Amino acid sequence: MSSYVIREIKPEDNEQVKDLIRSVLVEMGVPKVGTAYEDAALEDMHAEYDAPKMAYFVVEAEGKIIGGAGIAPLANFEGAICELQKMYFLPEVRGKGVGAQMMTTCLEFAKEQGFQKCYIETLPYMKQAQKLYLRSGFEALEKPLGDTGHYNCTVWLIKDL
Repeated sequence: MSSYVIREIKPEDNEQVKDLIRSVLVEMGVPKVGTAYEDAALEDMHAEYDAPKMAYFVVEAEGKIIGGAGIAPLANFEGAICELQKMYFLPEVRGKGVGAQMMTTCLEFAKEQGFQKCYIETLPYMKQAQKLYLRSGFEALEKPLGDTGHYNCTVWLIKDL
């Protein structure tokens, strides 16, 4: 990946981001119910993340959105824990270090917002994503935190910030 930029989402990115997330989920064989596929937030990601302590970052190359990830307070949970949300990349950029750079961007934002820990939910067969999370210092949890509504995501991880 020769030239790309990581930046916050803009309103004009909404359609590309929704299409990217849904295409990756379909590629991975993810159930459409109980996962990010059915999230109402996908209709207007810019508006969804335009709130205090929240941000959604995209990776753009030559005018095309090729990946993204967000940080938000963990839903239905009291405390200084955020959630890394909707981190997806097109196949052509996976394994090229873009995910690690996005992870750094997201975790730095989370620290700046005063979060003490970062939580992630994923699916058991998303092995490449799990490798990135573990390399980034996340550790497995026995049960979920909060209630994100993603009941098909059965792998839970957390990291001290």
